Amino acid sequence: MDPFSSAVDLAAAVRKKELSPVEIVDACLDRIDRYDPDVNAFVWRDDEAVRAAARAAERAVLDGRDLPPLHGVPIPVKDLTRVAGQPATCGSLALSDTAGTVTEPVVSRFLDAGLLLMGRTNTPEMGLLTDTDNRRYGATRNPWDTTRSPGGSSGGAAAAVAAGMAPVAHASDGGGSIRVPASACGLVGLKPSRGRVPQSLMLWEHATTEGAVTRHTRDAAALLDAMSVPDRLAMYQAPRPERPFGEEVGRDAGPLRIGLLTSAPTGVPVDPECVAAAEHTGRLLESLGHSVFPVSPHLLSPEVLLGFAWTVLDAALWAVPYERPDLLEPHTRRRMERARVRHSGTYTGTVALLQLESRAVVAQWGRDFDVLLTPTMACPPPASGRLRAEADAARDEPGTQELQTVSFTAFCNVTGLPAVSLPTYRSSSGLPIGSQLVGGPWEEAVLIRLASALEEAEDWTGRHPVDFTA
Repeated sequence: MDPFSSAVDLAAAVRKKELSPVEIVDACLDRIDRYDPDVNAFVWRDDEAVRAAARAAERAVLDGRDLPPLHGVPIPVKDLTRVAGQPATCGSLALSDTAGTVTEPVVSRFLDAGLLLMGRTNTPEMGLLTDTDNRRYGATRNPWDTTRSPGGSSGGAAAAVAAGMAPVAHASDGGGSIRVPASACGLVGLKPSRGRVPQSLMLWEHATTEGAVTRHTRDAAALLDAMSVPDRLAMYQAPRPERPFGEEVGRDAGPLRIGLLTSAPTGVPVDPECVAAAEHTGRLLESLGHSVFPVSPHLLSPEVLLGFAWTVLDAALWAVPYERPDLLEPHTRRRMERARVRHSGTYTGTVALLQLESRAVVAQWGRDFDVLLTPTMACPPPASGRLRAEADAARDEPGTQELQTVSFTAFCNVTGLPAVSLPTYRSSSGLPIGSQLVGGPWEEAVLIRLASALEEAEDWTGRHPVDFTA
């Protein structure tokens, strides 16, 4: 089995009896044994459980039963998301590793689609940083360069897929946590629209969303179909798509008006390699018949961005029922201390401003441009450990490196817009550098069409970190 195969292709091979789910799972577990000691993507494993699930999936094939679309394909779950029978420590010493009793809606949909749950992947404490590093499990390393960060907070998920330890991985995104690791690890990272994927709790003032990191666009589309089965109990419901997202792969997208933004909305410097990546993607899009032109959109005021980063996130961290709050990391404790003394009226005013400014931001889509193209990050993948050290240092404003990682991504979470990071470029030193496409409200279909066309033009699926190709 090719460890970098598409999940859709693996499911097709299972259906045709060319591959057994047992063979696929054993191949993934063998690679975890071989490579994860150097990468540290996984924080919890239950090999016997996933092997038992694989044997049951194999019997279903041999018995000729009707099979769900991704039957027999393994997927790890990020350590922020609850699964009955598994711990959910959120990368923190302050939470216990007692097995939970609740399964989140996204995981139920994975199971309904035939996916096999294969362990849990690392995340920074409470999913807060864009580097996957914590005191409980240590740092996850980027397979492209193990001195570098794989991004965060879904860095364990992205590292697992980049190293060929899993064909796809569950991820989540509250400010860039799908797209940043996808950029750092050379993967496709699709952040769905607000309300597209059901959640029991829409945290951070409804900025968070569940999703996945993949290598192939068709896998991103197939997983979105699986995850976005409507939930009649959900507070927010995205409109149903015109057709399954899997049918958007290869469908003509254009011509579209694509605005190119290479200056960071936060004012931080943008590395020339990141500018080059977005411009390279722009030229590819022009070659596909789209109109690409520079724009200077308004993407939230500094007051709103700082209010989201400090007021909203601080309060969310304060509300978590920690078993051992004394074991929280310094940057988390400092945020909770700020939340404890902040007036509730400040929170209410911040949320009102988020909603009002969001309307003005979203109005630019369809009026000034159809899709926005940016670098995913304003910097290449940072050195491992740098962001946690920066966050732990005593300060009351975001660090420069932290801002560089989320300057182009966080506004999508505040506004609820869909966005995707695509691995169309590598730096002069060989590191992946992603480009981000941001669609209008609920327009994942447009992003999937563009991504599949760019994948055909650039063929990034054959690029793998050299030390993990054996």
